[in-house]
Amino acid sequence: MRRSQGKVALVTGATGGIGMAVVRRLMDDGAKVFLVDLDEQALRAQSEALGDETGWAVADVSDEAGMARAVEAATARFGRIDMGLLNAGIEGKIAPLGELAVADFDRVMAVNVRGVFLGLSLLMPLMRRQGGGAIVITSSVAGIRGSAGLAAYVASKHAAVGLMKSAALEGARHNIRVNTVNPAPVDTRMIRALEAGIRPDDPDAIRAKLVAGIPMGRYGKPEEVAEMIAFLASDAAGYCTGGIYTVDGGYTTGTGR
Repeated sequence: MRRSQGKVALVTGATGGIGMAVVRRLMDDGAKVFLVDLDEQALRAQSEALGDETGWAVADVSDEAGMARAVEAATARFGRIDMGLLNAGIEGKIAPLGELAVADFDRVMAVNVRGVFLGLSLLMPLMRRQGGGAIVITSSVAGIRGSAGLAAYVASKHAAVGLMKSAALEGARHNIRVNTVNPAPVDTRMIRALEAGIRPDDPDAIRAKLVAGIPMGRYGKPEEVAEMIAFLASDAAGYCTGGIYTVDGGYTTGTGR
């Protein structure tokens, strides 16, 4: 039997690289999946391609009413939500402190922190009523270390870890598990945008520099991150809560190859 057979998952940021890999992995495990994102065209196309075991809603994760409607739509479609994958996130503008506009900072915090807060606030009461559930938040290695020029992103990913820890403590007695997955650079649109933002004239140089700092000598694949997320969301990880799970090719271990 597949490890998430019959379960229902809600995935935010579902049309992105990691999000789509998570959707496919959960469906391979037998889950029904409700996709949430801003891109209606991509949501519709992906849901139609994936078949009847999916549903979708357009929502800005930083908008309280929009997220509430998405959760309501998911429960109306499938009757319950067993797994919440709070994956939506943006990298924001690359700029040193003193040059980063307040509006740019606020936008990153709205999506990456407020979005996680709203997801937790909506899903945890629902899961308490159901008798349990699992929530996995996509953080980053930026949630456990710093990065010059990315203060808003770094702060937001640290905050996601803090929200996870509080949620894990609150959820434990209700059989709700909460964890973060913290990837190093993954080969998706976001890392290509960061490369171009750091060095518009030579993004390949930034890629080479980042890869040189990863002991395994490459970026991660979305599917590798999805594998960890799917495991943590499943009953196979039944004693895992409050944890920070890196998928980073050794990046946070230290230097030296």
